Amino acid sequence: MTKPVHTKTFKSGNSVAVRLPKGFAIPAGAELEMHKIGDTVTIKLTRDSADVRRLLRSLTADMAAIGAPPGGVQKRDPFDWPDRKNLF
Repeated sequence: MTKPVHTKTFKSGNSVAVRLPKGFAIPAGAELEMHKIGDTVTIKLTRDSADVRRLLRSLTADMAAIGAPPGGVQKRDPFDWPDRKNLF
C-alpha cells in the first residue's frame, strides 16, 4: 500500500475539483469512474472500448504470429468429475 497523499479541493466553475499528483501517473484526458460510499471516494481508470479492441487485436495478431503448436493441438480424454456431496 502506498503512503497517503494529502491535498485540498478547489472550485472549478460550478464543480469542486481535486488535482491528482504527477506520481499517480494518470494522463490528462483519461476517463475515470468514481464511486462514493459514505466518506470514501474511489477513483478508477476506465478503459475506452477502442483501447480494449486495439489490445484484443494486438493479442490476436501475436497469437497468430506464434502459430499452432507442432503436430497440432493435443487431444485429451474427457474428465469425469467425482461426485462430492455437500460441496455446494
